[in-house]
Amino acid sequence: MDKELQKYYEARFEMMGTQGYLDLVTDVEVMVEERNNVMSTKGIEDLHFRKGQLDILHWIRTLKALSEESWEQLNNE
Repeated sequence: MDKELQKYYEARFEMMGTQGYLDLVTDVEVMVEERNNVMSTKGIEDLHFRKGQLDILHWIRTLKALSEESWEQLNNE
């Protein structure tokens, strides 16, 4: 594996081990619960905006698992 790519993943995993990152993930979980309801949408634009919010929150929520999966695949090549 490329040394620069290795440093990238090592820095990412180091960040994910911090209390700040764990707090962020907890906050994201709360935000998903609050926004994952179409009853409070006021129209199609609001629905699309809400979908975009949820897409980003889902990405943050799954970033660690996706990074670990990518790391394993890179190490198995």
